[in-house]
Amino acid sequence: MAFEPVPLQPLERGYLRVLRIRSALGWLVLAAMAVVADVGLQWRAGFPPGVVGGPILLFGLLSIVVLVPGRWRRWGYAFTDRELHVASGWLTRVHTIVPVSRVQHIDVSQGPIERSAGVATLSLHTAGTENSLVVLPGISRARAEEIRDAIRARISDAPW
Repeated sequence: MAFEPVPLQPLERGYLRVLRIRSALGWLVLAAMAVVADVGLQWRAGFPPGVVGGPILLFGLLSIVVLVPGRWRRWGYAFTDRELHVASGWLTRVHTIVPVSRVQHIDVSQGPIERSAGVATLSLHTAGTENSLVVLPGISRARAEEIRDAIRARISDAPW
């Protein structure tokens, strides 16, 4: 039997906003530490301002403008009646296939940043120990609930 590739759907565009905000918050913390280092170096050793903060600011902008959208584009998913496909990664491409019959617990979650962007995260807990949690971020709340309800219906129909 030949494997038929499943066409993957991209994540919602709102998730790009979530990734950019999270990245900006991380870089903001690093920039604050760089400003403290700049002040210390200027005061103690007479270094010009921005020796540490300048490169941090440039790397932060590069990350937010170029790297984050690239990371967002590398995600994809597909849901069939029998399985959920989740693919991500650039250097190491990971394509996880979760058979609906192995799902034991389903979560749909939204943090404040996700809520403001109109996206949610679907988490599937499966039987087994290694890689028993599969996370699909960046889909609409309605789509996450639709997948959750479809999986729940299949699980409740399964004979024990």
